[in-house]
Amino acid sequence: MGLLDILLGRSKAVPPNLDQLFSLPSAAITLETAADYRPTGSGSVCFKAAEGGGFSALREEVDKLLALDNGKFTSTTDSYGFTWLVRQTAPDDLETLVTDLHAVNTSLVDAGFGNALLCTLVAFTKGTQSLGLVYLYKRGSWYPFVPVGTDRRDNATELQIKSVVGADLNFEQDLSRWFPIYGAPGL
Repeated sequence: MGLLDILLGRSKAVPPNLDQLFSLPSAAITLETAADYRPTGSGSVCFKAAEGGGFSALREEVDKLLALDNGKFTSTTDSYGFTWLVRQTAPDDLETLVTDLHAVNTSLVDAGFGNALLCTLVAFTKGTQSLGLVYLYKRGSWYPFVPVGTDRRDNATELQIKSVVGADLNFEQDLSRWFPIYGAPGL
């Protein structure tokens, strides 16, 4: 980073460390014992496709991934134009879920579409309350998301979750980056 970047307030993007996904199973054990949240077996990868040739190449890569996975993933596009590749496993098979999500992410990065990746979401539940642990690619960090309605979230519970599993996951320190992902598939 140069002097001009510092003066203009620019910062270098943190490179994503996709292997951080593998720290999730141990965090899930902590989360279950300390806060009674259990994995649902649902996870997803979210990306934003650009228009034009890049979009068609990305769509072809995603279609290849979907064809190779024997129906493990489904694809959906939300109202904002983000594509979600959703994977469902047995709730007690978090390791397989994380491995499959990592494989999709790695395939997209290896195909040159790493800049289109936005986040990976893994869903948990405690009774009727949902929790998503979200990995932000461009920040290389995690944050919790606890929706409590169509446009509301439970910030206090999110901070509690951070304190419970903060030693297991690299949490995003800038709370303004804890983006709401209302209506995310599987959550």
